[in-house]
Amino acid sequence: MRIFVAITLSLFAVAAQEPSDVTFGTTVVGSSDLRGDIYLLKPETELLPGFKRMKPVGTIYTNTLQVTPRSFVQGFPGVTGQFEWFAIRYTGRFWIETAGRYRFRVLSDDGSKLWIDGELLVDNDGTHPPASVDGSATLSRGVHELRLDYFQGPRSHLALVLSVAGPGDGTLRPFDTRNYLPPADRAEWVKGTIRDKKRGANW
Repeated sequence: MRIFVAITLSLFAVAAQEPSDVTFGTTVVGSSDLRGDIYLLKPETELLPGFKRMKPVGTIYTNTLQVTPRSFVQGFPGVTGQFEWFAIRYTGRFWIETAGRYRFRVLSDDGSKLWIDGELLVDNDGTHPPASVDGSATLSRGVHELRLDYFQGPRSHLALVLSVAGPGDGTLRPFDTRNYLPPADRAEWVKGTIRDKKRGANW
């Protein structure tokens, strides 16, 4: 899997990477990818910004978010440029085939929030070292909307990992849109629903 950061206006510089090197996304669009709009932040920002009042400086795409905790001095493997005071809003859709209770975990440094179908499921906002927060909800079979907001404040560490566990499965695994593709026949597509959400659960 090739995932690397690249946006316009020279915010990030791109270099070739090995598949094991993961960061926030690529400029190459995939049909099932999450879209990440990138924003510059004012220094000393302590919470996620109001994105509606801001203009993105670039867009990236990824099928998974697995930026494990790393030192600021490492930067992004093969990438140089802006390493602090930026935010990314990821949006996309995913298909649930097996209805039931799904648990999501967001590990981030700094702040992050996860919405499913417009419902806030994980609130991990603020400037902080790598920390995980869980949320869960019952999802019906069908197409669901995902939004994940993230910001990187001051150095010296950064992280963004989104994981999921399905019904009857206690094992968290990387959330990957390629594992949640809809049926080939669009006539079978239905809009999913969410209920019984629980935020900030300790697992």
